[in-house]
Amino acid sequence: MNLHEFQAKELLAQFGVPVPRGRIAGSGAEASAVARRLGFRRCVVKAQIHAGDRAANGGIRHAANPDDVGRLASELLARPLVTSQTGLTGQNVRWVYIEEEVAFERSLYCAVVIDRTSGGLLLIVRDRDESDAGEAILANTGTAIPLELSGRNVRGDYRRAAGAFGLDPQFESLLATRLAQLAEAAVALDALLLEISPLALTRDGDFVALDAKVIVDDNALFRHPDFVALQEVGEAGDADLTELAAQRHQINYMRLDGDIGVVVNGAGLALATLDLLHDAGGRPANFMDIRTTATSLDIAYAFELIATNPRVRAVLVNVHGGGMQRCDTIVDGIGIAVRRKGCNAPIVMRLAGNNAEFAAGRIRSYGIPAVEKADMWDAACTAVQ
Repeated sequence: MNLHEFQAKELLAQFGVPVPRGRIAGSGAEASAVARRLGFRRCVVKAQIHAGDRAANGGIRHAANPDDVGRLASELLARPLVTSQTGLTGQNVRWVYIEEEVAFERSLYCAVVIDRTSGGLLLIVRDRDESDAGEAILANTGTAIPLELSGRNVRGDYRRAAGAFGLDPQFESLLATRLAQLAEAAVALDALLLEISPLALTRDGDFVALDAKVIVDDNALFRHPDFVALQEVGEAGDADLTELAAQRHQINYMRLDGDIGVVVNGAGLALATLDLLHDAGGRPANFMDIRTTATSLDIAYAFELIATNPRVRAVLVNVHGGGMQRCDTIVDGIGIAVRRKGCNAPIVMRLAGNNAEFAAGRIRSYGIPAVEKADMWDAACTAVQ
């Protein structure tokens, strides 16, 4: 789950991390009123999208007075923002964040990330490069220290990390405190990524988070029921709302621009299935990962997302039943969806693993008009044809 900058900053402030004063606005007039009400002398107007590289593409503007704030906000809200991380069509801007401009002497890049090699957490700190982007985090680590977890408590050698920048002793101590607060926040929020760029040493002598990016683990949302409201406020388009609804049905779903619907359990198998479709000359209409906790009714909801997509001309079901998610549960869900709403597109099924043979019989009992294949490549080629 991605949080917008303004949401991430509200959460970080709860852990003692200083952030500039700011408010969101949904129109130019509202943005101008916010700037006047808060009494900012100079403002930063920031487009709120789930992508980086905003400043280089006009998504972060500086304003000298409230009238400028309103004008710049209206410009940002009027059209999608395209950056190196959004794709060619960009992302719609529903909100702008009106923030007090902060003068600073030095800026750092800080992040808490998952180290895929050790399976633990890493705290990364380095002098900030203006070209910093999410995908460069692990390629250029700078100063990186492992974090030790004991339950929900986290420890790290924050002094060593803070000591790598030649700061005066009082600032080094303050930086160590800020790094500890960021690590605590990352663990408490179940963050897959917590990124501050920049963490700025201001002229007032404090380290302030001028930008923030937080990605929360979807599998931990049961510990954060209040985050659902954050997501509903932050998401913009119909596709985003569809993905949010799918998550509530234990389905990881993302619509793509192809015409072959895909029903798969397991993220790894799902990615392999997309590759097979591409190799066979097809274009997938979606990514789907059915979680082990999904019921047949959840799966019916997921299949209906595909069956009601007018661009879908065929559906590929590629399932490997495991201990917690049997093949027949998935077939039952598809059968419910077909009986409930129908499916005009031909269905190609490849079933393997737990209860695969029994599930094949269920296909016929539901009257699902499916072509059954034993081989994944054969199934992918048939779906593309």
